[in-house]
Amino acid sequence: MANRVSAAPVKPAAVPAEGRLPTAPAWLSWSIWGIAALFYLTGFYQRVSPAVMTTELMRDFHIGAKELGNLSGFYFYFYVVMQIPVGVLIDSWGARKLLVTGSFAAAAGTFLVGATTSFALACTGRAVIGISTAVAWLVVLRLATQWFRPERFAMLTGLGLCFGNLGALVAQVPLRLLIENFGWRTVMMASAGVILAVALLAWLLVRNDPAERGFRSYAPAELQAQKHEQFLTLLKGFKRIFGYRNTWLIFFAQGGLVGPIMTFTGLWGAPFLRARFGLPATTAAAVCSVMIICWAVASPICGHLSDRIGRRKPIYVGGAVTAAAGWLAMFYAGGLGLPAFIAIAALTSLATGAVIIGFALGKESVPVKFSGAITGLINSGNMIGPMLLQPGIGWILDQKWSGQMLNGLRVYGLDAFETGFLLSIGWSLVTVLLLSLTTETRCQQGVYNEA
Repeated sequence: MANRVSAAPVKPAAVPAEGRLPTAPAWLSWSIWGIAALFYLTGFYQRVSPAVMTTELMRDFHIGAKELGNLSGFYFYFYVVMQIPVGVLIDSWGARKLLVTGSFAAAAGTFLVGATTSFALACTGRAVIGISTAVAWLVVLRLATQWFRPERFAMLTGLGLCFGNLGALVAQVPLRLLIENFGWRTVMMASAGVILAVALLAWLLVRNDPAERGFRSYAPAELQAQKHEQFLTLLKGFKRIFGYRNTWLIFFAQGGLVGPIMTFTGLWGAPFLRARFGLPATTAAAVCSVMIICWAVASPICGHLSDRIGRRKPIYVGGAVTAAAGWLAMFYAGGLGLPAFIAIAALTSLATGAVIIGFALGKESVPVKFSGAITGLINSGNMIGPMLLQPGIGWILDQKWSGQMLNGLRVYGLDAFETGFLLSIGWSLVTVLLLSLTTETRCQQGVYNEA
């Protein structure tokens, strides 16, 4: 097994005459990174958009909760499958090629979902979206690594997730209002147009590294040295990252942080709030929006605080404990009124922001040459959460369905949701245990003996 033998900051790459190369203008670095972050925003929007159109999707495709969970889940199934190859491809192809290809494909998949009347083709479109947006997060992190100083990485990671959550926020009340005024199919077509515009911007402006524009690169020397390695060579080495203790602990733990909040705000939160508090769709979306805002705000703050105190575990484990307690209270505390529910939901979402620490901790826990692979693996762990929880809870809802119908649609009782949400609670508790077993890196990239 590979061992961490020391911890030391990784120096920026040494390239010929680097000392004489100027640093890239801040506006250029932020613009290039911002285009990638904008694509990540659209991907997050795609993940949670089914939550505010459950009625329309169930009506137009003539499906129940299980099928709706699978329609939403098709995004996650293929997103997760793509994380390992994308994590390797970004090390051999570079960020720009993946970003341009992914954004063009995402526009096509979005158009297909909005245009088709076939449930099978709608699932195919969601699969295409999942495959194509799988590149977004890794591209955001890779461009942050190459265009910004290393000490900004955790902050940029949190800021990137904040962008994603802005996309999720757009997919709540604003999206619901647009659907009510223009119809969900028209809105999907317009969404495809926006993503196509992002693709064109990426093709015109984004470059992999500042060196391609004549500026100093911030990429570690090991990362620059491996860019000529072949895809199959990198793929063969991918399995080696499981020889590092933190890898598998973080992989399984991330789903227990991301899964519950994305399952709630991304699909089953609005129906649950309707069953428990009798809220209309727009009001339920507003409650989910509060949660998303809190998650978005907390992510960069958690990254910044972790960098500031020089440790990863206190914020990471503390967030997991708080989130698990919050979900328990939200679903099972008796006599909880709506204001108290929203307050607890906000606190739970703030605590979930600690999930961002997993990327920094994972990156520091393996050799630099595996940075793309470990990022892809951890992001895969994130998406396994909603991938399993959304259809799993949908299956339980159908099993617990009392037979009640309203306007041709199934109505699920509060007891059905309480049973289904046990899946989220269980994974949250397991996450606390797993994260307590991780090894602290003290915010430093380790140097490893791979003999």
